[in-house]
Amino acid sequence: MAIALLATACGTTEAAGPAAVPPSPTSSAPTSEPSTPTPAPAPPTETTKTPDPQPAPPPPPVTVPGTPCDITEGACVRLSTNESWLISGGRISYGPVPTTSGMPGYETPVGYHEVLWKVELDYSRDFGMAEMPYSTYFVSNGIAFHEGSLTDESHGCIHLSREAAAKYFRTLQVGDQVQVTA
Repeated sequence: MAIALLATACGTTEAAGPAAVPPSPTSSAPTSEPSTPTPAPAPPTETTKTPDPQPAPPPPPVTVPGTPCDITEGACVRLSTNESWLISGGRISYGPVPTTSGMPGYETPVGYHEVLWKVELDYSRDFGMAEMPYSTYFVSNGIAFHEGSLTDESHGCIHLSREAAAKYFRTLQVGDQVQVTA
C-alpha cells in the first residue's frame, strides 16, 4: 500500500491501481483499494503564433563625403559657403563649384527637390528679360541652376559659371534629386 500511495503522490496512476499492489492474503484490510479519480485530459493548448518579422528601420542618412548632402544621385547645394556639387553613386562626380543664391526676400528654398524641366536658353520675364543660359529648374515657381553672376545674389536661383551651368544642364535629368542645405 505504501508503494501505491507513493506512486499516486508522484502523479502516476498506473502504480495506484489494484494490479500494481496485490492485496496481501493475510491482511485484514479490505481487499480492494479505494479508487483514485482519473484526472481529466489536459485542455488543448493554444499555439501562439510567432508574429511575422518586421522590416528593420531604415539606416540613418549618410552624408556624401565632402558635402553636406545625403542624396546619392543629383545635385547638392550648400548656401552658407556658396558651393555646389554633382553627385553620382554616392560620390562627388563634379565640384565643388562656386555659386550665388537668393538675396534677402528671395531666399533659395532649403530642402529636397527634383529637376522639373530644363531650357537651354531661357529669359527671366519677371526680372527684365535677363538671360538664363542652361536653366535646370528644380522648384516650380521658377528656381533653377543657370549661368549667372558669381558676385551678385539672385532672386532665388543658383548662379553658376558658364562651364558649371553647362555641365549641370547636360548631366541632370528631369526627376533627378536636388538637395539644398543652409
